[in-house]
Amino acid sequence: MQRVAVVTGAASGMGLAIAQRLSEAAHHVALLDVDGAAAEAAAKALSGAGNAFGVACDVSDRDQVFAAVERARAELGPVGIAVTSAGIDRFENFVDISVESWDRMLAVNLSGTFHCLQAVVPDMLEQKWGRIVTISSSSAQSGAARMAHYVASKGGVVGMTKALALELAPNGITVNTIPPGFILTPMTRRAEERGDLPNIDAIAARTPVRRPGTAEDIAAACAFLCSDDAAYITGQAINVNGGWYL
Repeated sequence: MQRVAVVTGAASGMGLAIAQRLSEAAHHVALLDVDGAAAEAAAKALSGAGNAFGVACDVSDRDQVFAAVERARAELGPVGIAVTSAGIDRFENFVDISVESWDRMLAVNLSGTFHCLQAVVPDMLEQKWGRIVTISSSSAQSGAARMAHYVASKGGVVGMTKALALELAPNGITVNTIPPGFILTPMTRRAEERGDLPNIDAIAARTPVRRPGTAEDIAAACAFLCSDDAAYITGQAINVNGGWYL
């Protein structure tokens, strides 16, 4: 059945791959991204069977989120699928993390997820059907040096996912999280270039499947969780990590 999907952080990387897969499944997709021009270009380039449009949205700004979701609702219909892929990272020694850096990390990664879900859940409750997938991080399970604020924000996403799954389950709404492992994305490349990550090929060589993950790997898992076939899966962290952290 065709649904309306909202995907945040959808102009590039995992968010874009997820939007593509959902469009290929004939869903209508609203692509939200802080880079509005890139979101619009990405929406026009989607090759799926559903309608798509892109809109500028900083997920840390609650008013922007609700306005973007309202536009999706008006143009495409009530929202049935939500994927919260928007996020930022930063590498800083713990003692050097400023209050401003801490607050910004939580504002985007954790509060941004909260804003998006509060905007779409009423539609799902009315339909008695919904699929929510949050994108967290394997670092929330393993920890990561120089990323205490990032890990805390993603750990919060995992906890919120599990709580919301219990609350919404009686209403036909599933809520799951994907904690990606080492995924090759523009964000990963930038971290390598800054020297915040080791050489990507060296990391891939230590990965049990001997390659980095791709945005399409995440999108494939996400598309399944957003389908009717995943109706009995909720409150779960579906690890897509090439064998790490087993």
